[in-house]
Amino acid sequence: MKFLATRVVGLVVDSVVLAAAYWGAFALRFDFSTPRWGWRAVALSFVTVVVVQIAALLACGCYRIAWRRLSRRDLPRYFLAALVACFVLTVMRFFTPIDEFLHVRPPYSVTLITTLLAAFGLVGWRMVWSAYAASRVREDTLLERSVRRMDGTTAARFLSGKTVLVTGAGGSIGSEIVRQVVRAGPKLVLMVERGENALYEIDREMRQVGVTVPMKALMVDVNDRERMEDVLSFYRPEVILHAAAYKHVPMVEQNPREGERNNTGATKGLAELALKYRVARFVLISTDKAVNPVSVMGRTKLAAERAILALNADDAPTSFCAVRFGNVLGSSGSVVPLFREQIAHRRPVTVTHPDMKRYFMTVEEAVGLVLQAASRDEKAVYTLDMGKPVRILDLAEDMIRQAGYKPYVDIPIVFTGIRPGEKLFEELDISEKSAYKTDMARIYVTKADSAG
Repeated sequence: MKFLATRVVGLVVDSVVLAAAYWGAFALRFDFSTPRWGWRAVALSFVTVVVVQIAALLACGCYRIAWRRLSRRDLPRYFLAALVACFVLTVMRFFTPIDEFLHVRPPYSVTLITTLLAAFGLVGWRMVWSAYAASRVREDTLLERSVRRMDGTTAARFLSGKTVLVTGAGGSIGSEIVRQVVRAGPKLVLMVERGENALYEIDREMRQVGVTVPMKALMVDVNDRERMEDVLSFYRPEVILHAAAYKHVPMVEQNPREGERNNTGATKGLAELALKYRVARFVLISTDKAVNPVSVMGRTKLAAERAILALNADDAPTSFCAVRFGNVLGSSGSVVPLFREQIAHRRPVTVTHPDMKRYFMTVEEAVGLVLQAASRDEKAVYTLDMGKPVRILDLAEDMIRQAGYKPYVDIPIVFTGIRPGEKLFEELDISEKSAYKTDMARIYVTKADSAG
């Protein structure tokens, strides 16, 4: 019903635009004076004009396109419809007698002017609405729950006045860590990122928003132990937030040695350097895929967790912990950007399995909880309460509807099958048998026998 209602509203709006274009054409042609055959005849002829114009739009498939999803590649349809209508009205003018059919034969000049005004008017309104609709789309509404805003007071007390090093600072999670750390008022923020473009973007963003906190953009690979030692020995960070990792399950599945090197080896090496240079707190950003892992990616993250926790000791200067959570909504490599791209190009949306479910959080939620967990004293694995898992098929259908299309009608959904290393359901167990509840909402300490 909503889909049909939007099309009816579209027809009404188009009729208004066409009426304005037709009146404007007469006004321009006759210098805003009354035509010799009178405005009543003009109004009658408009009925013919609007029927021809709407029929041309229908014939060219313009009403199969949702306004909010109008793209440049759709524009030829509208201009073709305008040309078709112009041709039909011109033929009608040429072959109909003047006296008997005065009401269905607008002047040639008026038809031409109307065609130009109508084409740009119809396209213009659609482009304006498309831009407005895009600005109103909020992906967090896909979570099927209210997004909880984090109180940054605890994190601010913990990070204020400290030198904080963020690895993977150009990634989806790392860049949001940088944003929230900066708001906490640290002494210095070290942004470590091996990707030049990613580092450039977060550095430029921080400069554009006028951040007053001293920041250093360090183009360093965390696998380069010698270079990382130079960074730690020179800047002496007090907190390390380690977000650098390979996280795309199929890619790591195909490149297991590189996944182990980057996710496990680099983490272990950095943790050892943190101990050597007496970093107070080391936080590993981990994943729900480390729970009973079946993928290479999950196994490398579980091994990374175990490697840093093994360095904890009562007399050690560094406190090591890991924070597990599920998928971050809209992060690079996740299904949301993939679905968004497929919908934008009107390609079939690919879902691996109709029953597949995943936990999702917004990046702001996830990072806010990570920083709260970092401020605690436990040397453990933390698990975040991410609410109920979301069925990926429901997510795909909601995104298609949000874009103004009908699932399975305008855009098909195809099932591709579970890929190697994937589960139907990821596990984030925060029950009493697996985790201790902390005094911070939605943060749990995973029991030792449930940590992997």
